[in-house]
Amino acid sequence: MPTSLHIARSGLEALDAKLRTISNNLANANTVGFKRDRAAFETLLYQTERPAGALAGADRRFGMGLATGAGVRIAGSERVHAQGVFQLTGNALDLAVDGEGLFEVQLPDGTSAYTRAGAFTRDGEGRIVTPQGHPLLPEIQVPEGVTAITVAADGTVSGLAPGETEPTELGRITLATFINPAGLEPVGENLFRETVASGPPRVGNPGEEGTGRIRQGALEASNVSTVQELVDMIETQRAYEINAKVIQAADEMMRYVNQSV
Repeated sequence: MPTSLHIARSGLEALDAKLRTISNNLANANTVGFKRDRAAFETLLYQTERPAGALAGADRRFGMGLATGAGVRIAGSERVHAQGVFQLTGNALDLAVDGEGLFEVQLPDGTSAYTRAGAFTRDGEGRIVTPQGHPLLPEIQVPEGVTAITVAADGTVSGLAPGETEPTELGRITLATFINPAGLEPVGENLFRETVASGPPRVGNPGEEGTGRIRQGALEASNVSTVQELVDMIETQRAYEINAKVIQAADEMMRYVNQSV
């Protein structure tokens, strides 16, 4: 049978993991496009001494069972994909998604990753890329000398070429949506990877079939609520203290028993 020490220790370990999750959320409160994590707990196995409905006599049964829990553990961390507020920047290549969808970029190994952080720029070849140099997919190249770059709500990218009076269409940004975005794997640099849990991406044009629209000259802020995280941190700290006191009480009881023998 699990002892109070083992049960309380499992609580300390789970709460420590939750505190690390809260710390990471607070550290990224100002990270563009960051989505907060939420720690999920689950109970460990129960040791059943008497099942509910067991015979209590010739014609009677127990209305309740008797089982002892073994503690708790962290089941996982859920990424909350609620939308953050928009911050206006005026930068032509700062893009935000108003609604569902993520930008698709290409990693150095040729695979795709997805992001809500739309702080794009141009590389030496004129391609629209992330700050880390990952090109936006489908690839859009802005020729040298092109000015007045505009990105429409439907993702159409246009620019004014030298000597021209009408803007030229340079390409169109698409967005990827997932049946379970919480299942995406975070890999750093504000990027996510597809997983079996997320399902395959459905790539479409902004504003079509439930996909969000593009906002030019704006960035999506982190969806972390500093106040809520601080409240969660206080609650976690109090629960941690209570579990520590359980360990202390169990230790004092064992010391008393040993001294009485």
